[in-house]
Amino acid sequence: MTVGLSIALIVASVLLVLLVLLHRAKGGGLSTLFGGGVSSSLGGSSVVEKNLDRLTVAVALLWITCIIGLGLLLKN
Repeated sequence: MTVGLSIALIVASVLLVLLVLLHRAKGGGLSTLFGGGVSSSLGGSSVVEKNLDRLTVAVALLWITCIIGLGLLLKN
């Protein structure tokens, strides 16, 4: 069980990093340091961005669940 949760945690971690990097910069912060400040605002979110947000939240919930599950298993 611990091995399965560890593998799921690693996969969820990599997916979460990739999904966060796919998001468009909303302005300010470190994103402007790497050229993100020159992008034009298109006014509103597209369907793809909303689906990307939902997928990111779902993977983040899976990641949190794996963390809690591993913590409970390793505590005993």
